[in-house]
Parts: sequence; C-alpha cells; structure tokens
Amino acid sequence: MNAKAPTPNRARQASEPKPSNAAPAAPEQDSTQTIAAAITSAIIEHRLAPGAKLTEQKIAAIYGVSRTIVRQALFQLARDHLVTLEPARGAFVSQPSVEEAQQVFAVRRMLEQHLVEEFCDKATPADFRAMRAHLKQEQAVVGRVDVTGRTRLLGDFHVLMAERIGNIVLAQILSELISRCALITLMYQSSRAAQHSSDEHVAILRALESRDVKLAKTLMEAHLRETENSLLYHPRTSSADLTLALAAYAA
Repeated sequence: MNAKAPTPNRARQASEPKPSNAAPAAPEQDSTQTIAAAITSAIIEHRLAPGAKLTEQKIAAIYGVSRTIVRQALFQLARDHLVTLEPARGAFVSQPSVEEAQQVFAVRRMLEQHLVEEFCDKATPADFRAMRAHLKQEQAVVGRVDVTGRTRLLGDFHVLMAERIGNIVLAQILSELISRCALITLMYQSSRAAQHSSDEHVAILRALESRDVKLAKTLMEAHLRETENSLLYHPRTSSADLTLALAAYAA
C-alpha cells in the first residue's frame, strides 16, 4: 500500500527552511562591519600606527567572535588599502610609501577642485549651516592635547561637502582617500598644528559662502599642498597595544 501523500500544510513545512537556519549571516556580517569600522577608526584617530600587527586571535578575543569573522574584516580592509596581508606573517596596518603619499594627494587635489565647483553651484543655506556647525566642532577639538577624533573631524570636512550636495560616490571616494591620508600623516607629518588646518577650512568655507569659485579653488589647492608639504617623509612608528587601541570601539 502506497504511503499517504503529505497534507498541504506538511508539504509546505517540508519545503520551507527551518527558522533556526533562516538568517545566520546577518549577525556575522554585522560583526565583520563592526570590526572593520573599529580598526578604520583606530587608524584614522592615530591609535594604530602604520606597521602595527593585527593579530586575528587577539581581535577575536576583544570582540568575542570567531577568527573567521576577523579574517573577513581584515580582507575588507585590505581591499581598501588600509591593511596589508602577508603570507605566513599575518595582517599589518599598511605603510604607504612616499610615492603613494604623493599620488594620494595628487588625486585629492583633482577631485576636490571639482568638489569646490559643484558645492558652489549646489549648496543651499542649510548646507552652509551644516558646514559651519562642523567647523565649530573642529575648532573646539583641535586645541585639545588628546588627538582622539581630531584627525577624523579634519578629514570629515571634505567628505561632508560632498555629502551635503548629494554626491555620495565622491564622498565615498574621498572617505577612502582620507583614511589613507591618515596613515600617511601618521607616518610622515611634522609637528604642524592641527589648528592651522582648521583655520584653512574656515577660509575655504568663507569663499564658498561668497560663491567665489576661483578663490575657493585656490584656497583648497593651497590647503592640500601645504598639508602634503608638511610631511617630512621620515617614517614614524608606534608601539601602541592592539587591545588598548581597539578598546574604545569594543564597548
């Protein structure tokens, strides 16, 4: 005697995936992004120096995840040129060469000349208010002895310009370049005050508010060239502990 065909409900249940296996990838993806963002922040804020070793086991212990998830985050950062993966040695914060540093600043100068033109053409009063609010934050932070967040705010000025006018692609490109600039400045930057860089941002914004495209482009070009020229091109290193560097982002 033939077995009875399953009822419609049972047939449906048999064909449907079990709820417990429905979406295990989402938490893993979240953890990967969290770790990648934390390491990026630690680099940008100069908590992790170029050449610092990123030990999978130690990072996994900090975040309570598997080494596989950590490895995925490191692969992602390697694609963004923030991490270098070396066979049989592991992962390290990248160490840009002098030539790469010069190339990064050259690309930024090209892109940000266009950014200034587009911002002058499209910016609304609300956009200028947002930029002024950002500069207020910058000015409040640059004078502090603790550099945490200062580097990020100085870089975010440029990214925010692109975001405010809706050029998300340019904002993403600038964000990646500025992350690489953080590595470069950490390795090579002289004792030039962050206050001066923020003051240059103030001058650029004033030219933008006046819709003086020519002056704004001149000031932006000078700002980026001066930043590049302040680099001593003598690598600096740091022995910062990985656990301490990432602790602020693991809470």
